[in-house]
Amino acid sequence: MAGIDLHTHSTASDGLLAPAALVAAAAGAGVGVLALTDHDTTAGVAEAEAALRPGMTLIPGAEISCEVRVDDGRVISLHVLAYLFDPAEPEFVAMRRRVRESRDSRARRMVELMVADGLPVSWEQVQARARGTVGRPHVAGALLEAGLISDLDEAFGPKWIGSRGPYHARKDQPDVAEALRLIHGAGGVSVFAHPYAAARGPIIGPDTIEYMASLGLGGVEVDHPDHEPAARDRLRDLAASLGLLTTGSSDFHGTREGPGRGLGAHSTGPDVLAEIIDRASGDTPRSA
Repeated sequence: MAGIDLHTHSTASDGLLAPAALVAAAAGAGVGVLALTDHDTTAGVAEAEAALRPGMTLIPGAEISCEVRVDDGRVISLHVLAYLFDPAEPEFVAMRRRVRESRDSRARRMVELMVADGLPVSWEQVQARARGTVGRPHVAGALLEAGLISDLDEAFGPKWIGSRGPYHARKDQPDVAEALRLIHGAGGVSVFAHPYAAARGPIIGPDTIEYMASLGLGGVEVDHPDHEPAARDRLRDLAASLGLLTTGSSDFHGTREGPGRGLGAHSTGPDVLAEIIDRASGDTPRSA
């Protein structure tokens, strides 16, 4: 079977490729099953479906923003991949809309902080980079264009818009329990995205994954470009002990590509894909 990539982004959120171009790139990379998981939106699914090549399958999904309060009182942002949910379920639709609106206002606040410090970045520059929901990568792109950073990765560090950076701003997002309730209520299957990606900011411990499993979490994304080998081993062992599915994917945006980051660089097993499809009741895969 061709590769199975269950985590990708298009211009419907913060990816560089339009949905149709993403499908074409996936086909060229040998990906036979592609999940489109834009941030808190399914706006790119119809275009992606129309662009499928013969033999390809599209798994409609979204990457849902949420958060959890840990034992020491900190609030940590999480992302949960939602697959094959009913995109029209009203309560889930309303939640995704609220998060998208908050994502936009957060990006605007980041720009305001930069402008207040005299940096040559404007909201108009950021908006011009976004064809869908405005996100941090669009702010990062404006920083790069202004010559303030040497590459996009730098923007997400402690000097700029990383979680500890001076220009970071929080967005309004649901608690993880609420996010999981809505995903499952819409007939979807949930997979915790890049849980041990420490380079992105604060991460949670095994107790949080155990808590999420108690709420019906379906799986964890193990093979991810931002997971070190030791982290993957720990996640695989934890998933086995909790009865969670394990997935692999590229988290492709087209913005941070390199070794191990291209489409299909990390794949999900066909048995895991079959289990996700079997568990879902809100939507179905689309095939050409």
